[in-house]
Amino acid sequence: MVKNVIFDLGGVVIEWNPDRILDAYYSDPDSRAYMKKHMFQHPDWLELDRGTMHETQLLQRLGVRTGRDAGELKALFQAVRESLHAKPETVALLEKLHARGVPLYCLSNISADIFEYLRERHSFWGVFKGIVISGALKMMKPEPEIFHHLLQRYGLEARETAFVDDNAPNVESARALGIHTVWFKSAAQCEAELEALLAPG
Repeated sequence: MVKNVIFDLGGVVIEWNPDRILDAYYSDPDSRAYMKKHMFQHPDWLELDRGTMHETQLLQRLGVRTGRDAGELKALFQAVRESLHAKPETVALLEKLHARGVPLYCLSNISADIFEYLRERHSFWGVFKGIVISGALKMMKPEPEIFHHLLQRYGLEARETAFVDDNAPNVESARALGIHTVWFKSAAQCEAELEALLAPG
């Protein structure tokens, strides 16, 4: 039975919706599609999450690719930060599990700078016994190495651990390592699936 639960952040605990960010920033559909392709869907964004590219360099390269004004791009990146609200239903689930004594951990693909921004603005971090972020390790999901790192760092057994993520490749990678998985769709669905996995008591 499962004793420990690992939670992803973006799309699970924290809102992550690039389309909504761009909808609020650009009125023109062509501009939204163009910026989505060159910002969020570009390999540079993955390098930001991995910790091998800093925000400053990302914005410089984005400016070269798009010809957009540096001030516009800096403001867009700030809009990204400000969009990262906590999902109250998932936070309530975290607090409920924590109150029951379930050891909780966090594993997220996120830059170190954005994570620090989130740490300063949310108060739920105390529910986690451990936090692993890609930007600090230079490795990221769905690579098996980051899952192995978390398990080894906190002395967890894969067969006694569940992993919650909204991204299918990440879920599949964890499952291949023998970790129980929940493909997150909503807090209610997640809670029901975890209840079926968690050891009683």
